[in-house]
Amino acid sequence: MELTIEFEREEDDRWIAEVIDLPGVMAYGATREEAAAQVQALALRVIADRQEHGESAPGMLQVSFNRR
Repeated sequence: MELTIEFEREEDDRWIAEVIDLPGVMAYGATREEAAAQVQALALRVIADRQEHGESAPGMLQVSFNRR
């Protein structure tokens, strides 16, 4: 599974990062790198939760992030 992160800079200079393939998975950071780290951690928690509740295919899961 390859997930794409999109970035946008807010008017207050914070960065927002969003994982397009996981609706609602977005995070703010003071820097682009901080926002990326925060959103990746959140995405992994969402994926783990889905696995635990049988909402995704069983078996080994490989995840990579592509930054835009």
